[in-house]
Amino acid sequence: MIISRGRRCAVTALVGLSAVLVPATASTSAAAVPAALDSLAQYRALPEPPAAGVARTELGDLNVEAPHSMAGYSRAKFPHWAQQGNSCDTREVVLKRDGQDVSQDAECRAVSGTWYSEYDSKTLTASGQVDVDHMVPLAAGWRAGADLWDTAKRKAFANDLTHSQLIAVSAASNRSKGDQTPDLWKPPLQSYWCTYSRAWIDVKYVYELNVTEAEEAALGEMLDTCPAS
Repeated sequence: MIISRGRRCAVTALVGLSAVLVPATASTSAAAVPAALDSLAQYRALPEPPAAGVARTELGDLNVEAPHSMAGYSRAKFPHWAQQGNSCDTREVVLKRDGQDVSQDAECRAVSGTWYSEYDSKTLTASGQVDVDHMVPLAAGWRAGADLWDTAKRKAFANDLTHSQLIAVSAASNRSKGDQTPDLWKPPLQSYWCTYSRAWIDVKYVYELNVTEAEEAALGEMLDTCPAS
């Protein structure tokens, strides 16, 4: 099952004031964005993950387990991109959400716009340069327990616009990441590690996915880059 917001509220209460969410326009990476990109940075729209204190609590609640076998895995078992209405699928919704001045054609395809890639601080001016990344990749989810899910839950995971699971980034950074966990790949832009780890942890917590020992250690180190509350 997917963990409710009610359960998260209970976790938030444990960490007190440190659990206050940071507004999207004041994300950890903002200070590292060159002044010329400030107007783009304010358009970041990844649903804000919980604050570092909450993320640490969530990380401690995750089950630590060796990765499951990739036997039987297929991206087709995670139906995406799902239709979201008005001829728009999930990918196009994220491109519109995360971009600036995005124009779409009659079939909801982004034909122009500008995107700022959080992973590597690149500014992109064509949708073909942009990938919509699954924060927790589908294959990583499979190894962490999604191999035991039904198709409906896998579809929800692959098209989740509510939690911090989908983000528009440069195609180069997304393809460099592949299906690797944070012990094997981190965003080149180190100032984004705080947000990245908080988002990764929260997605795994919401979907009750496992972490490996190495992954858990890497996420803890990335949380250490978050500013003190």
